[in-house]
Amino acid sequence: MDGFQKRTKLKQNRILEAALQLFSLFGIKKVSISEIAKKAEVSQVTIYNYFESKDNLIHQTLVYYIEKTYQKYQDIINRNTSFPEKIENIIFNKVDIAGSIHQEIYQYLMKDFADGQSYLETIYQEKSIPFFQQLIAQGKTEGYIQKEISEEAIMFYIHMMKEHMQKEELNDYLLPITEDIMHLFFYGIMGKKE
Repeated sequence: MDGFQKRTKLKQNRILEAALQLFSLFGIKKVSISEIAKKAEVSQVTIYNYFESKDNLIHQTLVYYIEKTYQKYQDIINRNTSFPEKIENIIFNKVDIAGSIHQEIYQYLMKDFADGQSYLETIYQEKSIPFFQQLIAQGKTEGYIQKEISEEAIMFYIHMMKEHMQKEELNDYLLPITEDIMHLFFYGIMGKKE
């Protein structure tokens, strides 16, 4: 990548970061291109040159957000820590993320996810499934997940949760109970095993 391409990429990322911060605080509909331009310290023309329209900027901002979030989880998985520490970090991150995004972003992501051919679905298939498989393998190796429970059964449970969460009518309902869902997934209804 030459100097011009690097500067272009940095400027695009600055715009995406500014858009993400504003969308997270105020929602998608209330934020204007001029507000994003001001926060990113670029002109509105620059935003339109890079992203063509507000709709495309929204889409690219959400792709940026998904990639950034996925990288946080990948960093957790790659750490040389125990299975319980990774689970605690995943739960903490999920709750933190759920509390830091505006309801409109969540709704937009879930609506896009419900379409089945979305970027979020691609990430789920290509990156999240291997992520869970790696986590399951570590949990079994360290004795925290019962060896007799098959990976197929665990993955079926994960797919079942994903399918249910894709239902658009649940958007408003799911965000406030994200922490509870994460605890149920990792610890079941009997609570945390010591």
